[in-house]
Amino acid sequence: MGQGSDGQAVIRFRAAGVFLLLAHLLLVGWLTLRPLDVPWVTAANLQPLAGIRADLSLGPAEAAHRIGKELLLLAPLGVLLPMAGGRLFVSPWASLARTVAAGSLISLTIELAQTGVPGQVVDVDSLLLNTVGVTLAHLLVVPAFRKRLRRRKQEQLVRGAVPRPRKETSQGSTPTISRVGIAP
Repeated sequence: MGQGSDGQAVIRFRAAGVFLLLAHLLLVGWLTLRPLDVPWVTAANLQPLAGIRADLSLGPAEAAHRIGKELLLLAPLGVLLPMAGGRLFVSPWASLARTVAAGSLISLTIELAQTGVPGQVVDVDSLLLNTVGVTLAHLLVVPAFRKRLRRRKQEQLVRGAVPRPRKETSQGSTPTISRVGIAP
């Protein structure tokens, strides 16, 4: 992963993940929670798939643009959340479940926050598409990336490039102070 000990590489990897995650969330917050100056606002969409059907009725190009925009908005979270977690050896299903749950909660938070922003409207289909985007990004990138990192780590262990953990040695007996009595 990098120079230095394995622990320092993991810390740098996680720090990069946290930094990129925060930068992405700030960008998403700016894009979705800024007030819009519009002459009129559509009603909130609380019926699942109604907005997607309406997008599909606009034609293939416009539908692909609108649906793709919602799929891609939070998709980087599918990669950045596990990267910020920094776990290399983890169950793929547990990782997917944690990532999808966190992505959907972030999407829900954004949708609920939009209720107080002028010009922004709550759309349940945004929540669904954002969650699907996080899921697809995670499935397409994270398992292959983790496999590659695990293989790289195994190769380094075989070559002896990564120091193996040392056994802890005894540092002697615990020091005592002779003038201090034992509590009752």
